[in-house]
Amino acid sequence: MKKVLVIEDNQGIRENTAEFLELSNYHVYMAANGKEGVELALAVRPDLILCDIMMPELDGYGVLHMVQKNPELQEIPFIFLTAKTEQSEIRKGMSLGADDYIPKPFDPTDLLNAIESRLKKAEMCKKHIGKGLDGVNALISLAGGEEALKDFVDGRHTDKYRKKDRIYWEGNRPIRLYYVQKGKVKVYKTNEDGKELIIKIVNEGEFFGYTALLDPAVYTDNADALEECEIASIPKTEFEELMHSNPAVSRKFITLLASDVTGQEEQLIHLAYNSLRRKVADALLTASRKYQGGNEETPISLSRENLAAIAGTATESLIRTLTDFKAEKLIDIKEGKIYVLNRDKIMRMIN
Repeated sequence: MKKVLVIEDNQGIRENTAEFLELSNYHVYMAANGKEGVELALAVRPDLILCDIMMPELDGYGVLHMVQKNPELQEIPFIFLTAKTEQSEIRKGMSLGADDYIPKPFDPTDLLNAIESRLKKAEMCKKHIGKGLDGVNALISLAGGEEALKDFVDGRHTDKYRKKDRIYWEGNRPIRLYYVQKGKVKVYKTNEDGKELIIKIVNEGEFFGYTALLDPAVYTDNADALEECEIASIPKTEFEELMHSNPAVSRKFITLLASDVTGQEEQLIHLAYNSLRRKVADALLTASRKYQGGNEETPISLSRENLAAIAGTATESLIRTLTDFKAEKLIDIKEGKIYVLNRDKIMRMIN
């Protein structure tokens, strides 16, 4: 059963919309304002979001902005459901990245058709670009057909990296795009004293190394294996051909690049203005998303040095703060692994 999140401050509209969606075999979650809607979206990971524009706490444009900058939510179809029907407002909503715009009052059938259409499109995207080498192959096949796919698969292999192995070096010229088939990779910068700042953890099923290919420029960061990894690589020439020949793939990588820039801007703000506790709380949530996914019982298996490099603080300061968090029962630590016990309280700490 598909999950739909309805964010609407008008109780009558919210409940009526939820009622006919439930009758249409959707599992519905409701939020009465934008802030509550974003928190609920993070908690339940809906398949589609219906959102009003004029709301207290956080308006619909703010909700869309927060959804789009979050890697875990940005692929969710987003439909504005609002009485603001001026053409300029519609253009604004669509230019910000909304998938559709349904004016009030609306015909339930029209809304259901729009929801079904957006869900089908989202499913097609998942099938085209999924995890594993099949996902890479599907990505390539979009550009060149079956013959190009066959040629690509015939010569493709995965390279194996041990924990702490370097995948690429800052200052080197890029010659390939990387895809994590198995394991995790950290992308990080270092200062003159060798201190690290991790700017990204790359999970299975994700690309990395594309920034320098799109620029084009030398690598401005390093990439190391966080654990044993299997990584597929696509030569730069094939990547460039793919980008030039398929607009949909180009948009995909431009979206990834924009998401990276937004994430790094947020990280800089946190490093500049957050307290130590907030920095560590933010680092825990970042690591949790990569290591736990939706499974609360999965621990964060990350060294204190790497966690400190995400937080942008000294390892000793991080350890002291983790000890405080454990005493407050926000986390537990067993055999060096961190278990998040109170995610909601940690999230409130950084908001």
